[in-house]
Amino acid sequence: FADSAMAAQVLVIGSGGREHTLAWKLAQSTHVKQVLVTPGNAGTACSEKISNTDISISDHTALAQFCKDEKIEFVVVGPEAPLAAGIVGNLNSVGVRCFGPTAEAAQLESSKRFAKEFMDRHGIPTARWRAFIKPEEACDFIMSADFPALVVKASGLAAGKGVIVAKNKEEACEAVREIMQCLCFTDGRTVAPMPPAQDHKRLLEGDQGPNTGGMGAYCPAPQVVSKDLLLKIKNTILQRTVDGMQKEGMPYTGVLYAGIMLTKNGPKVLEFNCRFGDPECQVILPLLKSDLYEVIQSTLDGLLCTSLPVWLDNCAAVTVVMASKGYPGDYSKGVEITGFPEAQALGLEVFQAGTALKDGKVVTNGGRVLTVTAIRGNLTSALEEARKGLAAIKFEGAVYRKDIGFRAIAFLQQPRGLTYKESGVDIAAGNMLVQKIKPLAKATSRPGCDVDLGGFAGLFDLKAAGFTDPLLACGTDGVGTKLKIAQQCNKHDTIGQDLVAMCVNDILAQGAEPLFFLDYFSCGKLDLRMTEAVIAGIAQACRKAGCALLGGETAEMPDMYAPGEYDLAGFAIGAMERDQKLPHLERITEGDVVIGIASSGLHSNGFSLVRKIVAKSSLQYSSPAPDGCGNQTLDAQTWRVPRIFSWLQQEGHLSEEEMAKTFNCGIGAALVVSEDLVKQTLQDIEQHQEEAWVIGRVVACPEGSPRVKVEHLIETMQINGSVLENGTLKNHFSVQPKKARVAVLISGTGSNLQALIDSTREPSSLAHIVVVISNKAAVAGLDKAEKAGIPTRVINHKLYKNREAFDTAVDEVLEEFSTDIVCLAGFMRILSGSFVRKWNGKMLNIHPSLLPSFKGSNAHEQVLDAGVTITGCTVHFVAEDVDAGQIILQEAVPVKRGDTVESLSERVKLAEHKIFPSALQLVASGAVRLGENGKICWVKEE
Repeated sequence: FADSAMAAQVLVIGSGGREHTLAWKLAQSTHVKQVLVTPGNAGTACSEKISNTDISISDHTALAQFCKDEKIEFVVVGPEAPLAAGIVGNLNSVGVRCFGPTAEAAQLESSKRFAKEFMDRHGIPTARWRAFIKPEEACDFIMSADFPALVVKASGLAAGKGVIVAKNKEEACEAVREIMQCLCFTDGRTVAPMPPAQDHKRLLEGDQGPNTGGMGAYCPAPQVVSKDLLLKIKNTILQRTVDGMQKEGMPYTGVLYAGIMLTKNGPKVLEFNCRFGDPECQVILPLLKSDLYEVIQSTLDGLLCTSLPVWLDNCAAVTVVMASKGYPGDYSKGVEITGFPEAQALGLEVFQAGTALKDGKVVTNGGRVLTVTAIRGNLTSALEEARKGLAAIKFEGAVYRKDIGFRAIAFLQQPRGLTYKESGVDIAAGNMLVQKIKPLAKATSRPGCDVDLGGFAGLFDLKAAGFTDPLLACGTDGVGTKLKIAQQCNKHDTIGQDLVAMCVNDILAQGAEPLFFLDYFSCGKLDLRMTEAVIAGIAQACRKAGCALLGGETAEMPDMYAPGEYDLAGFAIGAMERDQKLPHLERITEGDVVIGIASSGLHSNGFSLVRKIVAKSSLQYSSPAPDGCGNQTLDAQTWRVPRIFSWLQQEGHLSEEEMAKTFNCGIGAALVVSEDLVKQTLQDIEQHQEEAWVIGRVVACPEGSPRVKVEHLIETMQINGSVLENGTLKNHFSVQPKKARVAVLISGTGSNLQALIDSTREPSSLAHIVVVISNKAAVAGLDKAEKAGIPTRVINHKLYKNREAFDTAVDEVLEEFSTDIVCLAGFMRILSGSFVRKWNGKMLNIHPSLLPSFKGSNAHEQVLDAGVTITGCTVHFVAEDVDAGQIILQEAVPVKRGDTVESLSERVKLAEHKIFPSALQLVASGAVRLGENGKICWVKEE
């Protein structure tokens, strides 16, 4: 933010307890030197970093000049009236940053009719309503309405007191007590909810007496701490409101406050406010763990998504209002207040509101005088501590409630029957999954069964399937730790096919025809999209195997699995006629031939070992397979061994025994046949478009010797992992050069990023982009990287006190990704000398001119002004002086008659897209480097 710590001055507008709380929280920031408050109160008059000023808040022109003269970083508006009067728009228009919504956006609070019509337009849940201008029309409607209760609100601002609730039905009054305050920060796009709070409007204990601006509040409100409910409020109310304002051309920035009534039909909006509530602010901000200054700056910059506020865990706050005698009616002023040191000694915060200084003493100056706030580990403890503060603070005629939060405490203490969903099992989601997969299972129907999921058991008619004297065969299996890879790669549509294959192959070995399949899917929390993808894969494999997906079990088991993890098991049932059962072990004799049917790769066995080998290698699961590990194979001995097995053997240094007992090594199934049936069997297999070879024979073996012996396996692996070059064998895997790990720094579109991405994907490239770093959020360059599967990081330079601190954060990310080379692609920050020195000879930049001519940010303008006929672009190593590093490559571009900055820029960009990847390849390959003398060095090729 600022160039040094504690350099900023901020201005808070208002005079209540809310404004004292805002000033108190801002003063905690290391970025803030001074918080000015206008008009303020006695509490904001003379603390260490907080003071009052008497500048008028109604004269926006004078206020703006004051902010410029005092170098105010930003203005925070507390009350609603200045917002409705347009203070934000007026200050912003002259360059003074102001935190809060514009007058147009503030209509959500200033006009109840506007708010209700807006909610109707955007599908935001709210109560039924009607608006009236004439009182008699409103009365007629009230008398004839069939609503179970009526709430009458003034359409304009009412300082939190413009509501009358009809008490004609006890049920209506009970519903009103369930009004919650859900607030959020928003920059016009991102919504960052605050913990839910509840205030007490009534003057007297037990929620009796006249309505007030609020006699106390607590946070969080346990009645709405359900994550599902909070998420629903965020998505259907807060986010939908912000999105709707954006669509209507009135972007909403600041704090959005929704008064929400919890009904049997879900949460509904009672009203909106466009600022912090008072006294809700006094219990919400004390729970904010983040720096409020940083949160506001990020909000004003439109970068809230990069600096989401963090809140204290396992804490509760209670605040109690102390009011003047007679409030909310007439009351006297000037009564001395004592006990502030005693309250602070108890660890309490006293936020002043209706107070003033008189002869060096704090005296009452309003209806609601101050609030006593306690922050403790739970609500009950916080209320007890707040009561101690009420006893310490004294002024004549003080009125306050001792039961703030009493309903919440009763809620916490009452025995409550848990629901299955609250325990983590969502039956509705399970039912929805069944509806989604029903058509998938239905498509696997076959003779013998018509699949219809949802019953207690599946039925299969063997006679209808054509069997006369059948035997049943069944098999069960899983896919092992291949699941881990599917979950890590977020690829779930093929793991189900593996499951079916593992089970069906087992019963095929018995000579059985697969008839039907059952699956078991278990997880900690049901993810419909992921689960549906798994089941879709199972159904697809069932169709291919000719068996019906007759049923299954989906088990949601909270706390059993980490988020995103699940387990799978399958059960296959088949049948064969009694005389077709396999294998005929008694008929196998010495001299019989072993035929191997080709496997397509690893299948599902041995993946615990595969994962270890990949983890120790330089590859990731998203990396292209090592050259040759796909369908290309070499003949070796009697069968073809896919090269993936050769790579695993060499990378993991596996023994022959380990390879043979862990992996299929290219043989998916083995048939034992008599010599006279070999030819016919091979022909039958070939007709089914499978590949098979004679791979061995049945021999007599001495007792105690291995039942199966595989010869020449390691020799085959080693030859298979090599290629023939000029008559000699060379290792096929070890010759792959290591690719340089590249980080790309951007600030916007990343003008050359796509060209770098495309070039590094070429097989001949010696560079690999491992991360894209941006100093701005939500820019197009980040989208390009994410679409290419490249990790991204956003490091907002405004969150750091100086250039060195920002560069250190960037350097930490570069180290995290083990970066070899840094490319600047439209990165608009000047890097510190220490950073440039560290990455000397490893950092590349491209400049849109033929350096050393036309340095700086406006190169194209300089070219056109100079009238030259040739320009171009230059890739160079980054040096401490701007655009002064050693030149790697240049490309000339002609300047055409009538060129504009835009037309010239487009042609130069085409040249940039060509030479930046070429320069990166030169540096990555080592063909070009920066010599010890600081000069470019071209390395001679052998």
